[in-house]
Amino acid sequence: MSLSKGIQSVAAAAVSAAMLIAVAACGTSDNASGAASSSDSGSSSSSSTKGFDTSSIKKDDAIAALLPESVAGDGVLTVGTDTSYAPAEFLAEDGKTPVGFDVDLSKALAAVFGLKEKTVSSTFDSIIPSVGSKYDIGISSFTVTKERLDAVDFVTYFKAGSTWVTKKGNPDKVDTSNLCGVKVAVQTGTTQEEEVNAANDQCKADGKAEIDIQSSKLQTDVTTAVASGKASIFYADSPVAGYAIEQTGDTLAALGDDTGVTPEAVAIKKGDSATAEAVQKAMQKLMDDGTYQKILDTWGVSSGAVDKAEINPAVSE
Repeated sequence: MSLSKGIQSVAAAAVSAAMLIAVAACGTSDNASGAASSSDSGSSSSSSTKGFDTSSIKKDDAIAALLPESVAGDGVLTVGTDTSYAPAEFLAEDGKTPVGFDVDLSKALAAVFGLKEKTVSSTFDSIIPSVGSKYDIGISSFTVTKERLDAVDFVTYFKAGSTWVTKKGNPDKVDTSNLCGVKVAVQTGTTQEEEVNAANDQCKADGKAEIDIQSSKLQTDVTTAVASGKASIFYADSPVAGYAIEQTGDTLAALGDDTGVTPEAVAIKKGDSATAEAVQKAMQKLMDDGTYQKILDTWGVSSGAVDKAEINPAVSE
């Protein structure tokens, strides 16, 4: 996935009020927002986006001791996140407070480490290059790929497929097996963008019309492109697509079955084995004690649950 913020007013009429409330209030650009400890969970959000209360999670001294001074020294776990990807990470109704199941998991990890959690909103494609310098870790629905494993270490915590979404009824009669000449919206830097680019290469090789690829920094803009008719279809992680469909009422609908279920993971500085081990053990603890499942249940994404956190899992070519 990948991001940036704000739904343009011209498209607002095409998107239901529910979506505007839930995902449009996105004004980011590396602003440290929601520098909250676990006890602050959802303090300024309405009940619909306040998320899971992590204030009762206790520090695990043994796991916390694994974190290097470079991470734990300032008492804060700084997490890079693209807050335009509801329900994983987005901004609450106040337009400032990061919420979502990834945000709740970030707060839960910080609580296990005995640290305060600070979410920093950024564009999706800028997070991985900044892990280990600007951010202690990155949690932003990162699908594990071989290319990304060359840049960072990963600790898995979720699984998700990809979903195609059109206006309800597929008015443009899109056939996902033949996207040549179709207007397709994707988020910049995502695996879905890579897949559409590959499909476009095949269109060109076959002498067919090129795909009109509309790549946007923010998923909210991707969703709006289809809802407003600017694009015929978008492609995104399944939980994100499902949430967008729900929030737009009768405007959007999934096209076909989900594809390519793969793990998502926390991004950690390449070679920082101490932080990777600490994150793996903390995530596993949350899975084992039931906190992890409660967080996913809160956001209605329990279908993506996994029971084992792994460091740098094997992935196919």
